[in-house]
Amino acid sequence: MSEPQTKRQAVTALDQLKALTVVVADTGDFEAIAKYKPTDATTNPSLIYAASQMPQYQRLVEEAITNAKNMGGSVEEQLTNAVDIVYVKFGCEILKIIPGRVSTEVDARMSFDKDAMIKKALKLIGLYEKEGISKERILIKLSSTWEGIEAARVLESQHGIHCNMTLLFNFHQAVACAEAKVTLISPFVGRIFDWYVKNTDKKTYAMLEDPGVKSVTRIYNYYKKFGYKTVVMGASFRNTDQIMGLAGCDLLTISPSLLQKLADSSETVDQQLSEKGAKLADIDPVECNENIFRWEMNEDAMATEKLAEGIRKFAADSVKLEVEFRKRLQQ
Repeated sequence: MSEPQTKRQAVTALDQLKALTVVVADTGDFEAIAKYKPTDATTNPSLIYAASQMPQYQRLVEEAITNAKNMGGSVEEQLTNAVDIVYVKFGCEILKIIPGRVSTEVDARMSFDKDAMIKKALKLIGLYEKEGISKERILIKLSSTWEGIEAARVLESQHGIHCNMTLLFNFHQAVACAEAKVTLISPFVGRIFDWYVKNTDKKTYAMLEDPGVKSVTRIYNYYKKFGYKTVVMGASFRNTDQIMGLAGCDLLTISPSLLQKLADSSETVDQQLSEKGAKLADIDPVECNENIFRWEMNEDAMATEKLAEGIRKFAADSVKLEVEFRKRLQQ
């Protein structure tokens, strides 16, 4: 007679989610990335600034400063080089931990300058290549302005550089990205939710009625219905309901605190999005050119406000990083 089986350990919500969706860590903290074992990781100026303040990462900061000084040039040139190098150094360390790709962001202050974004992206890819990292493992993050989308079109088609379009809040932003054949978009679920909570009487939503979840669902279904290759990575979550409401999405980028909540939970995760379901959806194709894009953004107060706010916040954190680096360069 066989021994009674021990009770099988409950599968965590995080493990269930990983079976449906590629999970990405939304952090620059290597320890958190190693703990939750995501496929990919993404960073932004805010995350890199926060990580650069942590004692355990001072080695990378000092290396970036030293390398920039050795490259010479004016203080401003050294400053620009130091910031670019630290982004790449963080990216390289992250790539030692994850099997997939890391996203590295172009300075948000370039969001309305197509040529500047292209130039910066090429420089960042060049720095990665000097470190022995192929461009296939990098996603260049660009703001989803019209200029950012056009920069991505050039980077993808002429240089084979994969782009991650960030600060995306509007359906026509997503359509423009797909038409430009970008690799990936990052629609911001939580920031859409924030706007509706602040600007309407409704403060709570059922999982599938959350405005951020509904926005990403619409985009995902449109992409799959019409066979676009661009993939959707839901981002900027405020709670686990928003994450589970998008189970089945191509990718989801999740902060360490919410990854921990999912790891601690054994709640059942049901698939909400699927290519098969999208193919059956009753959806009409949408035209999008520059005039339509700008008009639709103008008509969407939420998207216009959150895009502008996001650019300002990322720019402010870039400035904070520069202030810190300028002090160190002058020491």
